[in-house]
Amino acid sequence: MSSNPAERDGEIAVIGLGSSGRAAAMLLAREGRTVYASDEGSGAGIQVTAETLGAAGVAADAGRHDLARIARASLVVASPGVPPDAPPLATARAAGVRIVSEVEIALARLPGVRYIAVTGTNGKTTTTALVAHLLRAIGRRAVAAGNIGMPLAEVALSDPLPEWVALELSSFQLHDTPSVNPDVGVLTNLSPDHLDRYRSAGDYYADKALLFANASGRSVWVLNADDPAVVSMGASAAGRHLRFSLRDQEADACLSVDGRQLRLRSGPLLPRDEFPLIGDHNVANALAAALAVSAADEAHQGSGARARLADGLRSFTPLAHRLQVVGTYNGVQWIDDSKATNVSSTLVALRGMTRPTVLLLGGRHKGEPYTALAEPIRKTGKVVLAYGEAAPRIVHDLGGLVHVEEWGSDFAVVVARARECAAPGDAVLLSPACSSFDMFRNYVERGATFARLAGLQPSEGPS
Repeated sequence: MSSNPAERDGEIAVIGLGSSGRAAAMLLAREGRTVYASDEGSGAGIQVTAETLGAAGVAADAGRHDLARIARASLVVASPGVPPDAPPLATARAAGVRIVSEVEIALARLPGVRYIAVTGTNGKTTTTALVAHLLRAIGRRAVAAGNIGMPLAEVALSDPLPEWVALELSSFQLHDTPSVNPDVGVLTNLSPDHLDRYRSAGDYYADKALLFANASGRSVWVLNADDPAVVSMGASAAGRHLRFSLRDQEADACLSVDGRQLRLRSGPLLPRDEFPLIGDHNVANALAAALAVSAADEAHQGSGARARLADGLRSFTPLAHRLQVVGTYNGVQWIDDSKATNVSSTLVALRGMTRPTVLLLGGRHKGEPYTALAEPIRKTGKVVLAYGEAAPRIVHDLGGLVHVEEWGSDFAVVVARARECAAPGDAVLLSPACSSFDMFRNYVERGATFARLAGLQPSEGPS
């Protein structure tokens, strides 16, 4: 009955009732597997999902995990947001039950679909979205899935199936996806992240390296030539290595010496001023995506395909919560970079700022020091407003280096203070370098709240 010979008969336990858990449970139930799904959360959304799964024949618990039942499972499917030391996963490991990701379940049920896998510390979501957009631009039926938002299991449930998937993979997903073997694999960059979940940066990098676990002579890898850690990680992987770079004119995709032209395979691709995203980091993302799509199939090469790739880059719309200008009010530009959940991502944002900047920094601390932010803050920063659980740590790391004010966990008050600090010609930048989970359900809710509060007039006050 299983689509994967590695899956034993018997009940499968799905841990987490978010979008990936729901999709995995529905996919397994559709093919007749017996499924138990559970989540320790009991909010309205979780309750609705549990009821939906119940109607589909899935036994589902909201607000609890039946650990004894999980220990008897033939397989456990872990949602990426569930920490490895969470009781249901610890129980499964102690009982010798194999743990896999929702992506692993879906890949086994998409044998005819080709995919370009994208991972890295920063830029992977934008690169994944670009890959899907460029595949569609050259005439392929393609979707973006994985860590970008749509679960891959949701794709496997669709009819008809796409020809191609642009698949964003987090380190957590790679950890539990042993069969990953993309047509093209992209590694955008590497820097320490998720140190609240990993014991060391080395452990985090080890999960990223699983992208190459099934490398063969047929593999194609697109690597950031400007990042020594990326070059080192991919060096021993079997297959063809292609490089993108903002500096190296010998790379397979690069930015011209004068910075005016994106180049692909030694030829011009697109004038820089025709690409709608701001920042050199987004140029790097575009180079990576164009190179990956071009390398994925011979039909994606040639002058006609190059022209369609260029048109795709021109028509790409900036993603929400990634250096997104949400409005200009009283001469102040408000920028939502809520997706910047680590220090290196906030560094990228700060280095691209040209206006005097009021920086909103905070949330739940992820284990990195904030001292690396001091240099770019000195160049354009007016004040850092440190908020949330991480505020004391931010003050400790940056207080003696730049102007920092410590605030609490009332986000409306923080935004109101930002409005007081900003003058016409300035920018207010939400680039938190932290996760959102102390105050919000996710970075999307944080960004949306920022945009709403930014649009309030001073007389209206926070609501």
